[in-house]
Amino acid sequence: MNPNTYEALEIGQSFSTTRVLTMADVQTYADLTGDDNPIHIDPAYAATTRFGEPIVHGTFLLGIISKALGRDFPGPGSVAVSISCRFLRPVPVGSEITVEVRVAEKVEKYRHIRMKVYIYLGKKTVLGGEAVLIPPGEGAI
Repeated sequence: MNPNTYEALEIGQSFSTTRVLTMADVQTYADLTGDDNPIHIDPAYAATTRFGEPIVHGTFLLGIISKALGRDFPGPGSVAVSISCRFLRPVPVGSEITVEVRVAEKVEKYRHIRMKVYIYLGKKTVLGGEAVLIPPGEGAI
């Protein structure tokens, strides 16, 4: 049973994890989605852009947040109602990022949880936003 039910979650609880985003990860994402924009997967092309190197798809970063919410905290049984964010800085391919999710509000009327979501590159915030979730119910694994 997942202990992170609506009743058990408390404002301020958080989870963070790190991950290196490799070119293989970015290429797999491009293959799965069809988003083969050369800014993400072609180092020669990316070198001619304002970024100077390939950058990770923003929507790939959203997927990593979704994974953190659905598998890590609150975890299995969670269902996203919405995820909204701003992309603040590019993430170069090969970077190590830190994902942080934090309980910001419990919405009693719907028994939803509003989470603050962040991705950091070192000490710099590269993505910030929020997610609204239906947390795991009693008996969810």
